[in-house]
Amino acid sequence: MHHPRPRTKRAQVARHGPFPTAIAVLLALAGLALSPALLDFRLVAQDATRWPVDLDVIAKIREEGLQRSQLPNTLSYMTDVLGARLTNSDDMDRAQRWVVEQMKRIGLTNTALEPFMDYGVSWDNEYVSLHMLEPDYFPLVGYPIAHTPGTDGKQRLGAVIGNARTRQDLEKYRGRLRGMAVLSSPPPVIDQTRFARGTPRRTDEEMRALAEDVILPPAGPDYFSRLYPPTPRNPDILTAAQKLDFYVAEGAAVVLESSSGWPGAVRGFARPGAKIDRWARDATLASVPVIAITPEHYNRMYRVLARDIPVEVEVEVRNRHGAAVSQANNVVGEIPGSDRADEVVMLGAHFDTWHASPNASDNTSGVAVMLEAMRILKAVGAAPRRTIRIALWSGEEQGLWGSRAYVREHFGDPDDPAVGKKDGYDKLSVYFNQDYGPGQYRGIWLQGNEHVRAPFSAWMEPLRDMGMSTISPQGVGSTDHVPFDAAGLPAFQFLQARQGGTGGHTNLDFYDTLPIDDLMKNAVIMASFVYHAAMTDERLPRKGPQLRRPVGAPYGP
Repeated sequence: MHHPRPRTKRAQVARHGPFPTAIAVLLALAGLALSPALLDFRLVAQDATRWPVDLDVIAKIREEGLQRSQLPNTLSYMTDVLGARLTNSDDMDRAQRWVVEQMKRIGLTNTALEPFMDYGVSWDNEYVSLHMLEPDYFPLVGYPIAHTPGTDGKQRLGAVIGNARTRQDLEKYRGRLRGMAVLSSPPPVIDQTRFARGTPRRTDEEMRALAEDVILPPAGPDYFSRLYPPTPRNPDILTAAQKLDFYVAEGAAVVLESSSGWPGAVRGFARPGAKIDRWARDATLASVPVIAITPEHYNRMYRVLARDIPVEVEVEVRNRHGAAVSQANNVVGEIPGSDRADEVVMLGAHFDTWHASPNASDNTSGVAVMLEAMRILKAVGAAPRRTIRIALWSGEEQGLWGSRAYVREHFGDPDDPAVGKKDGYDKLSVYFNQDYGPGQYRGIWLQGNEHVRAPFSAWMEPLRDMGMSTISPQGVGSTDHVPFDAAGLPAFQFLQARQGGTGGHTNLDFYDTLPIDDLMKNAVIMASFVYHAAMTDERLPRKGPQLRRPVGAPYGP
């Protein structure tokens, strides 16, 4: 396809003409320091030719993304119909096959499920029923944690406190847990302020502070250990796996826990040790059902038992376990490039969730933004020079497994002699990710890469009315851009106004909690950034190896 360069010089300099440059020069001559905002403005002016902005395409993207958005429909289907997507579950398989068809409907090419590892057996919850019967009937809100077994039908059980913290505590409970429902954790303290404030949003003052925070954390292979020095482990303190082994050995019928401090929230993850045994069927079936309960309900039972008043519960859990080890998959699709089709611009989000809810904020919102950005680009007839590839990752919640495997397979790692650089390493221009909740994009984290300040400043300028105002030299970690960054590849998260989601990783994370307008703007911004990255004469510059962070390490605030 022909590369549609900006049609006129006016299209390139309408917002970045010579006037800002003149101001910058006068200020420099006067010996005045430039604020970060003025510095960005100057960079825009100086790099209008190197990093051009196509205002005509941006106008089309804005109209399509704001006037004809399909994002609410996508979000509703994913949260209301597809639901939770635990990695390698039957639910995940169904959802991934749906999203492949959606990509094809949008008009993407090379759509595929791309396997990346033998993950283990699948696990799905089919049914849970939980009630307190005595001393007062009360329906309980809870959910089994992943890769634990079900009950043998409906069970009426006495409850007992079995909150073992140390090896010495075990003697208090030995011989008392057989056939019981064991309350295994201390009563969580509920954060009452969440009723009033909901999910916090960054203020304009906080945005300015992030832009001016120029001191980067120290780099190097021991970055993580220096940032978070390990505390000496007391061998008498039980690990979660050791506690569970004790409950199994003592013959507990059901283990109850509550770790959420959010009002009304159930937060449960996976069986301790499941990651080590790779979610083995035998290990799961040999364990005991573990159910996470909302803190208000858990605490009520705990207080009654502390009064030496008997508590009885009725529990039934039905889970479905795979019969054989199966592969986990990422999902990919493309808009092919033209004269630079062998080079790639990527955007992505993790498709997997935990299983207690559709996890609307974490990370269905990110998936929907990426799909909508690709739909917008196809709808406006974008003809990128570079291939634009969307990747929807699996295994993020378990440790960035999908994205780590993808980077290793497609790009390699120049710092790992066992892997080395792959052919695709020098062909990737940039990767953009979303996984920090559903909040509006207000800027972007540089990840310590000052070389990209100029293009990002240029591409942000026409989007300032949509809130894009802040570039922070800092970075963030703990999600799927990190394996790219660790391998020396340009990879970025947008800086968002809203910090997290209303109920991420809990049973409260539904469509109704999402700021739809924010997400529609995000899709427009994402489409614009991706398009311009795909059109430049040169790939985005990379930072030096001394600024790389190890995979999994947090980065800045």
